Amino acid sequence: MAFDITKYAATSERVEWEDLDFSAFDERPLSQQTLRSLHYMCDIEYHTVCYMRDMLTTPSHRESEVSTFMTMWNREEYWHGEALADVLNHHGIEVTFDALKSRRLKLGWRDKLAPVKQALAGNLVGGDFVAVHMSWGALNEWSASAAYKHLAKLEDHPALSPLLRRIGQQETRHVAFYTTQARDRLETSAMARKLTRLALSKFWGPVGSGVMPDEEVRHVMGHIFGTPDGMNEIRKIDDHVAKLPGLEGLQVVTDSFAALGVEIRDE
Repeated sequence: MAFDITKYAATSERVEWEDLDFSAFDERPLSQQTLRSLHYMCDIEYHTVCYMRDMLTTPSHRESEVSTFMTMWNREEYWHGEALADVLNHHGIEVTFDALKSRRLKLGWRDKLAPVKQALAGNLVGGDFVAVHMSWGALNEWSASAAYKHLAKLEDHPALSPLLRRIGQQETRHVAFYTTQARDRLETSAMARKLTRLALSKFWGPVGSGVMPDEEVRHVMGHIFGTPDGMNEIRKIDDHVAKLPGLEGLQVVTDSFAALGVEIRDE
């Protein structure tokens, strides 16, 4: 089924959380481990604007459906960050612009060169770069959706879990767009299939890699997915990726977890 970008743009909205009773956090505060993961997720949601900045230098921005989606996507991800920041604030953790700016400044030349590298790669490859972007985005959004929904299940918290499920549901719509675009583009171009397979197998890492320190990435992935049940979710993501044209046999997320050294604990 084709993704209706016009309907998506018309119905895109900020995630709602004001109706949730955050006083539940007073009676049942979140663990330090969970707060650490939520802080990571909050930072990455706010970092979406940088991903969009990089993509705007590539052929993707010339595609009308893609540029429309990215506009709505950036807005929705911003509000995910705001909602998570509110949860953290209820636990005495303030997420400020200065702190976010400081994290980006620590990236140094990596951050400054990112849009240049994307522009060079995208414009050298041409239109097939969009297939790589869409496939990469699909994998990121599958991962994000699974993370929010699985953490909601793990916590089973009266205030946090409904919020995480709402965010995860919006991420599911992002998945639908990316996968529709990726499948269409991969089906029609052998070069796109070759480039995408290379990019995902050699360069993809869990969402937040390259922005957050490895120990933080390892903590979050282990906290959320580091059980047999969590790894079943990871294998489902790999199965989704492997069903895209030209990506058969890839185990991108499983391989990245192994390379990162994510520990799997007993249930």
